[in-house]
Amino acid sequence: MAIVEDDDLVRSATASLIRSLGLEAAQFPSAPECLAAYPDQFGCIISDINMPEMSGLEFQDALRTRGIAVPLILMTAYPTDDLLTRALNNGAHCFLQKPYSPDTLVDCLADIFGPLE
Repeated sequence: MAIVEDDDLVRSATASLIRSLGLEAAQFPSAPECLAAYPDQFGCIISDINMPEMSGLEFQDALRTRGIAVPLILMTAYPTDDLLTRALNNGAHCFLQKPYSPDTLVDCLADIFGPLE
């Protein structure tokens, strides 16, 4: 799994939650860094939407353009109906509003991977 988040604290906390579920989490501070790391090898990608260099929606487009069909969870502290619609219409598996409860993320991951401990 990959976590793409420019906020160090949010990225670290998300990785900690992922590890508590028995999953591995590679961490990237930007979408371009994740794209350079063979993102098709990850079972899932969790990405912020509002990031410098490349937004989460631009990242989603870059993944699709490259034919990478990894389940994508997008999250933002500034949700709008337009963002939600664009993300889901372009294939995002889940759209989370920050701050989200850990259970919300776990439910989304369980939908992708099956039951998690």
